[in-house]
Amino acid sequence: MDIAPPPGDRPRENRPRVLVIGAGIVGLCVAWHLARRGAAVTVLDGEEPGSGASSGNAGAISAGSVAPLAMPGVLRQVPQMLTDPAGALHVPPGYWPRAAPWLLRFVAAARPARVEAIAQALAGLLFGAMERHREILAAEGALDLLRDDGQLYLYRDDAHYAKDAAAWTLRRRHGLRIEVLRGHDAIRALEPEVSPAYTLGLFLPEQGNSINPLRQAQAVAAGVRRMGGRILRRQVRAIATAEGRVVGAETDGGRLEADAVVLAAGAWSARLLRPLGLRVPLETQRGYHVMVPDAGVRLSRPVVPADRKAFLTPMEGGLRVAGTVEFGGLDRPPTPRRAELLIGDLKKVFPHADTRGARGFWMGHRPCLPDSLPVLGPVRRWPGLWCAFGHGHLGLTGSAPTGAVLGAAILGERPNLDLAPFAVERFG
Repeated sequence: MDIAPPPGDRPRENRPRVLVIGAGIVGLCVAWHLARRGAAVTVLDGEEPGSGASSGNAGAISAGSVAPLAMPGVLRQVPQMLTDPAGALHVPPGYWPRAAPWLLRFVAAARPARVEAIAQALAGLLFGAMERHREILAAEGALDLLRDDGQLYLYRDDAHYAKDAAAWTLRRRHGLRIEVLRGHDAIRALEPEVSPAYTLGLFLPEQGNSINPLRQAQAVAAGVRRMGGRILRRQVRAIATAEGRVVGAETDGGRLEADAVVLAAGAWSARLLRPLGLRVPLETQRGYHVMVPDAGVRLSRPVVPADRKAFLTPMEGGLRVAGTVEFGGLDRPPTPRRAELLIGDLKKVFPHADTRGARGFWMGHRPCLPDSLPVLGPVRRWPGLWCAFGHGHLGLTGSAPTGAVLGAAILGERPNLDLAPFAVERFG
């Protein structure tokens, strides 16, 4: 059941009460748009706003990234990727029984017709992502966090590029502007210190990045509070139900009741849905980053060596090297070796980079679904429950558009996006 939007001057106690479970960037953007529309919003999280995966991502805002991870032909590539312990994708031997069902769904999603449908849905969600981010950050006086100098993808040669050609063709078809840079001199004109080993570049001039994802999440959180919303440091133990509908959340500080609940708990979302009889194939693809405060190289934009799928992004605190995909669930300890590989990735692109000051490493949980589509929208079986999780590698990019769409839909407005492709019911 939708909740009619209240007049902006109605007292808080008479406004629709909405709980948002999760203070990552997605949950915060949903809360921001709800608060702007006059709802009485409370965000719940056991940690500080933006302190999880939202703080450690690569900072890329990539509205053109509509190609799913599972592309036709992926089955031929999976064995090599998974058997190489230094590869960009890694599954620890003991995790194979857990990962196998997800990987089977992943391969099934690579059927050509399914890939086209996924790309169409992602294009609708991500369209105008930079503008949506600017909308929020302009209101919070934090536009300095965004850069729009494009992104640069690097390939060693045409044979190397051929493996990704289908994905780039799909992105072009959905409007991504790409400038092809042939020869090392053309690459050096944008990024002078790139290794001569890379002779083919793809420059995406309309993509952007955040220079501090944590500070960006904190700015959105400040906006939620500014508009009267609350952010409580509480661990959610269960989604509360009564008489066949969702009525709030059980937390370590007691029950909180609401007219609607938005589940935006990232990789932990499936655990909260399971007691409601909903099983979602949500996997955490654990990502890593290292920060190099003074690498001795200057970048003007994110640089992505396609052979490693790593992002090298200039940020406020130095150069962030982020990437790798590791299966391993929510409870296994981090794998230091995965972070060490990132230093090697940096040196391949910038051989003269000084990595002596690299600060430790960070690991976070990307919430990934096998078809690369997040779960967005109402849950038919449980009135009052909405979902906003599973954005995978596009959490930062998709957060502001998701907030705009769901903020409108939850309060009874007609969203400008068909939510059917994102429904939780697609998993049966």
